[in-house]
This record gives sequence, C-alpha cells and structure tokens, in this order.
Amino acid sequence: MTGGTGAGDFLCAVDLIPEGQARGFTVGSGAERRDILVVRRGGRVFGYVNSCPHTGSPLDWTPDRFMSPDGRHLMCATHGALFRVEDGYCVSGPCARQSLERVAVADHDGHVRIVDH
Repeated sequence: MTGGTGAGDFLCAVDLIPEGQARGFTVGSGAERRDILVVRRGGRVFGYVNSCPHTGSPLDWTPDRFMSPDGRHLMCATHGALFRVEDGYCVSGPCARQSLERVAVADHDGHVRIVDH
C-alpha cells in the first residue's frame, strides 16, 4: 500500500486495520521513501519502520503478515524475533533488548495519519 509523502499524511481509515492486526505502507519517495507498518490494538494505533533491528529485513513474510501466531507480538519472518506492540521492544530472538524504530501515527477522526517523521 502506498501512503503520502510528509508529516500529517493520511494512510488509511482505521477500520481497514482489524483490531489486533497490522498493515504495511510505503511512504515518501526517493531518499525519503520508507516502508512502515501500523498495528491496531486496544483502540490505539502504533507505527514502526518495517525493518528488523537484527538484519534490516522487513518483518512481514507476505504483505500485511506481521503478527505472531498467538497475535500477542509483532514477529520478524526472517528469524522469529518477537516485538511488543506497544513500544516495539524485542522480547525474544537475536535482537533481544533492541527496538523497532518508531513512527508517530495517530487516529484522527477515524483516519490513521503520520504525525511526524
């Protein structure tokens, strides 16, 4: 999915990210292009750069497949590292005690937007 290019960018309607699931987006262009993911949990949205701190590989093994089988954590498809949804902290795997890079997102009137870069 492709989003916009700057702060305040509209990514999607909140309802398009099911509760407890995540969705990937590409934002920006050229040197500013980034792949990010937005996960929805407990009525909130959390955003991260879609890059594992261990290898730099994307977390999803197929588009929009970011969650562990039990749905509790974000999971890196390359080596199974598990990250907390609320802060991106790695709780298990070769990058334990490292964190995903946060992307500030917010729900503005039912729409997920990037609030800064």
